[in-house]
Amino acid sequence: MKSCLRHLSGLSGLVVLLFLWWLGTDVLSPKNSFASRFSVEETLPTLWHLLTGSDLFLHALISLKRIVVGLVFALIIGVPVGLLIGAKPWVERATGPAFQFLRMISPLSWMPIAVMVFGIGDKPIYFLLTFATVWPIMFNTAAGVKQLDRHFLLVAKSLAATQSETLLYVVFPGILSHMMTGIRLAIGIAWIIIVPCEMLGVSAGLGYFILDTRDRLAYPELMSTILLIGLIGYLLDSAVRAAARRLG
Repeated sequence: MKSCLRHLSGLSGLVVLLFLWWLGTDVLSPKNSFASRFSVEETLPTLWHLLTGSDLFLHALISLKRIVVGLVFALIIGVPVGLLIGAKPWVERATGPAFQFLRMISPLSWMPIAVMVFGIGDKPIYFLLTFATVWPIMFNTAAGVKQLDRHFLLVAKSLAATQSETLLYVVFPGILSHMMTGIRLAIGIAWIIIVPCEMLGVSAGLGYFILDTRDRLAYPELMSTILLIGLIGYLLDSAVRAAARRLG
């Protein structure tokens, strides 16, 4: 019963949001005004048409592929470094100021340098996504290691477990919830910056498609793409939360 009420309350918020959008663009805005070009009555049918009869779905898949590649690189870098930071206080003291300094730099500010170094294409996007997502993974992994019950490590040591066995059967299960939190934050960040990243001269992706709709003055298609971005982001976050509950 509580679950149904929770879902209904969430649905009611979406209904209110949809109503405010319809009120602002279809009711209060004059006909043929700029705001009316983003109306609900034009956007929703356009979204259905794009999903069933255009390349929008393919653009979404390409964006998701880039997100996955960026997250894989972030995990490869962030998890080992996070383990080291959490296990060795001197490493945290030595690297903390530098990492905090880098973390506070907007990933998008690296766009010109990324293009100069990696050229046009997917490589600068992978770099920007990795740079943006490595920090929540790294710091949450380190936080999990710090909060790990040391008695578990002592038990593993008393049973003559090797370092790899301790890492696999004690450390990783103990920090899994923290890692999932870091991954969830990383996905949210990546999904936010993927659109401007895909304006770096690539020829596919949701960011590219938004620029294309702007250039063609196809405002219902532009608004449809924005809705799809929000929907996919919501589904990604829900999937990670469900996985975290199951693994926890």
